[in-house]
Amino acid sequence: MGTTQLESVPEPKYWHLKTVISEALDTDFAVGEILPNERELAARFGVARATLRQALEQLELEGRLQRRRGVGTTVAPPRMGVDVSTTQQQWPGPGEEAWQPVECASAVPPAAVARLLDLDPAANEAVHTVRRLRVTHGQPVAAEQLYVPAASVPDLTAIDAPSGPAHARSVLRELQRLTLEGQDRAVELGSARADDARELDRLPGAPVLVVTTRYFSQGRTAAVSVATYRADTCRLTFGDAGDLQIAS
Repeated sequence: MGTTQLESVPEPKYWHLKTVISEALDTDFAVGEILPNERELAARFGVARATLRQALEQLELEGRLQRRRGVGTTVAPPRMGVDVSTTQQQWPGPGEEAWQPVECASAVPPAAVARLLDLDPAANEAVHTVRRLRVTHGQPVAAEQLYVPAASVPDLTAIDAPSGPAHARSVLRELQRLTLEGQDRAVELGSARADDARELDRLPGAPVLVVTTRYFSQGRTAAVSVATYRADTCRLTFGDAGDLQIAS
C-alpha cells in the first residue's frame, strides 16, 4: 500500500508548540500558577500569537490549562476521576458531601428528558427539577439537573417549601425510599450552556462531558440525571465489571 496523503502532511506548528509548552508546564510552572500573558509567551517561544492561541486552546482541551474569568490562564491540577460505571447501584442522595443542592423547582423537562421518563413531551407535564453542584477542593467541577416525576415521590408533605435547597433535599430523601432496580448511563462530549458555564467558571461553549443517568424502580424510569462535568478537570473511570458499551 502506498503512503497516504495525510502521512505526508507536516505536523502543524501549533502542535509542536503544544508539546514544548507542555514540557515547560512540567518543569517551570506549579499547579495553579498564572501563566504570563500571550505577548510574553509568544516572545518566549518565538511564535506568532495566533499559533500560541491554538496551542493553548489544545492544552486547555487536554486538561493541562484552565482559563478563569478575572484571573487568566493557570496550570491545571490533575484531572479528577469520575466513575461512570453502573456497578455501584445507588440513588443520588442528600448526604453526598461532593454534591451541594442549589435549587429545586417544578418545571417542564426538555423533550428528550421527558421521553426518557416515559412522559409525553406534548403534555408539558412538570416534574421536580433538582439543581446540584459537585465541588472538589473548593472548586465546582460538575453541575447536575435531576428530574424526578411527582409519581416517584408521592409522599412529599405539603409543608415542604416549594423550592430551594431544603426542598431539593426533601425530594432526594423521598427518592431514597424507593427500591432501586437498576440504572444506565450514557456519556457524551458536549459544549457548556450559558448557565452551566457560569456555575462552573467556564466560558460558554467550552468542552464538557455530559453524563445522563436513568434510575429504574417499580418497572419504570423513576428519575433522570443530566450531569455536566468540566472536560478540563475530569476524566472518566469505569468499573472492572466490563459494563462499558460502545454504541454503533
